[in-house]
Amino acid sequence: MTGPEPFTKERARAVLAAADGADAARDAELLSLGENAVFARGDVVVRIGRDPELLPRAERELRVAAWLEGAGVPAVRAAPGHPSGVRLVAGHPVTYWRRLPPAVRQATAADLAGLLRAVHALPAPPFALPRRELLGGVERWLRLAGDAVRAADAAFLRERRDALAAALPALVPQLPPGPVHGDALPRNVHVGPEGPLLLDLETFSADLREHDLVVMALSRARYGLPEAEYAGFARVYGWDVREWA
Repeated sequence: MTGPEPFTKERARAVLAAADGADAARDAELLSLGENAVFARGDVVVRIGRDPELLPRAERELRVAAWLEGAGVPAVRAAPGHPSGVRLVAGHPVTYWRRLPPAVRQATAADLAGLLRAVHALPAPPFALPRRELLGGVERWLRLAGDAVRAADAAFLRERRDALAAALPALVPQLPPGPVHGDALPRNVHVGPEGPLLLDLETFSADLREHDLVVMALSRARYGLPEAEYAGFARVYGWDVREWA
């Protein structure tokens, strides 16, 4: 029994050809390949999901983009003149987005903080957002990793996941729960000529706002984010999540 076809750049381009034609696929520029393959073609960006499991996330991303646009929050927008919903092509969700102008500079933690502050000020959208799947990806990542992760290591990770999942309900938030980005890092901010805007909206959810803030606190504590940059993040947002107790 064979598994699913690997999601290579060749496979992604074949899906693009099935969606938009061979000429469009041949001329498209592959920008990135991960959970999604991202192609640029003229003023449009095409995102192709790795597998059908990503269909609900792609659908949510389009709804969130429209909601943020209506609320005036700077974020990536769906491409006009293209299918407004998600197309499922050969088992892969396909969506169409406006291509962004070149970045004028690298995004900073303070840029991210300003956008999070705007998102966290919003009420719930007129559609349901799921709870934040903080640990929901662990099983999928282990499955995709296959034999690259030893069985003993996989068992350890599952044990840690289960222990953390059991502890989460006891958290008492400092901030009112509501919409969160779900992958709040400067890499998901684009700074164009008109200023910073949010990218990668597929992990939007409704949960503790602190989930969006602890990522940068961890970046400071473990991954070398300079204290001055973290201080700018906390100052722009208006609160330092490290005070949460």
